Amino acid sequence: MTVVIGFEGSANKIGVGIIRDGEVLSNPRRTYITPPGQGFLPGETAKHHRSVILTVLQEALDEAGLKSADIDCVAYTKGPGMGAPLVTVAVVARTVAQLWGKPLLGVNHCIGHIEMGRLITNAQNPTVLYVSGGNTQVIAYSERRYRIFGETIDIAVGNCLDRFARVIKISNDPSPGYNIEQMAKKGTKFIELPYTVKGMDVSFSGILSYIEDAAHKMLSTSQCTPEDLCFSLQETLFAMLVEITERAMAHCGSQEVLIVGGVGCNLRLQEMMGVMCKERGARIFATDESFCIDNGAMIAQAGWEMFRSGHITELSDSWITQRYRTDEVEVTWRD
Repeated sequence: MTVVIGFEGSANKIGVGIIRDGEVLSNPRRTYITPPGQGFLPGETAKHHRSVILTVLQEALDEAGLKSADIDCVAYTKGPGMGAPLVTVAVVARTVAQLWGKPLLGVNHCIGHIEMGRLITNAQNPTVLYVSGGNTQVIAYSERRYRIFGETIDIAVGNCLDRFARVIKISNDPSPGYNIEQMAKKGTKFIELPYTVKGMDVSFSGILSYIEDAAHKMLSTSQCTPEDLCFSLQETLFAMLVEITERAMAHCGSQEVLIVGGVGCNLRLQEMMGVMCKERGARIFATDESFCIDNGAMIAQAGWEMFRSGHITELSDSWITQRYRTDEVEVTWRD
C-alpha cells in the first residue's frame, strides 16, 4: 500500500493530508482570517502558515495513526498560488522529505482539486468546472492532458465575490463567499448586472466595478438591500459559469460535470448546474467543504497518482511557480 502526505498552502488555507490507496486517513487545516473589509496579503499569510504548519503536520500524523517511517512520498503544492505562502510550504515539504529520507513531488494545485473530486465522487470522465479565489477554468481530459476549454480573462470568480464582500464589509469568517451565499438566500430583488461571456471565456472585472458603484448608490438611497446585491451577483456569475460549462460538455460529448475548488461548495451553484445537467440527461458531481476548499489531502491524492505512475521531483527542481497552468502537466496516470 502506498501512503502519501500532502502539504497545501497556496492561499489563506494551510493543510496537511495523508492518503493511503484512495483512503483519506487525515486532513487537518487552518485558515488565515482577516477583519471585515480586508483581504489577505502574501507576507502576512505566509507568517500565519509558518506559525501553524508544524502543528498541523503533527495533527495529520496523529489523526492517521502513522509515523514518518510509514510515509512513502511527500507531496507539496508547486503552484499556482501566492508566492510567499507557496514558498513557506515548499520549504517545509523539502525539509521533511530530506529528514525522513522520502521522495518529493511538486503537485499542480488545480490537478489536486480534480483528482480529489474524482476520488470522492467516483466521476469517470467529467467536464470539470474549477472555481476558486484564484482560478476559474472549464477543463476536460484529452490525450494525457487536462485541457482548458474556457477560463476567466481577468479575475477569478472567487476573487470577484471576495472583493465585493469587502465593499459591503461582509465578515471573512469562515469565508466571504460562504457569507455572501447565506445573505443571497434572503435577497428578493434582482438587480440586472453586466453578463460577460466571450465564447468559452468569461470576464468578471466589469461586473465587479459595476456592482461596487451600484452598491454605494443603491444602498445609500435604500433602493435595495445588501442581500439583494448578493443574490443578484451570485445569480449572474453562476449563470455565466453554467453557460460555458454546458458549451464545453456539448463540445466534448460529455455526460458528467464535476465542480471543484472553493466556490464549488456553493449550493446555489450546484443547484443551477444540476438544472442544466438534468435538461441534458447528464450527471453532476460535487463535494462538501472538507474537500472543495483547499486541503492537504487533495495534494496527497494527486501526488499518489503521480508517484504510482513514476513521477518524482528532484530536490534541484523543487521550486514553486505562481503561474502553473493546468495543461502544463502530462497526465500519465489516466488512459
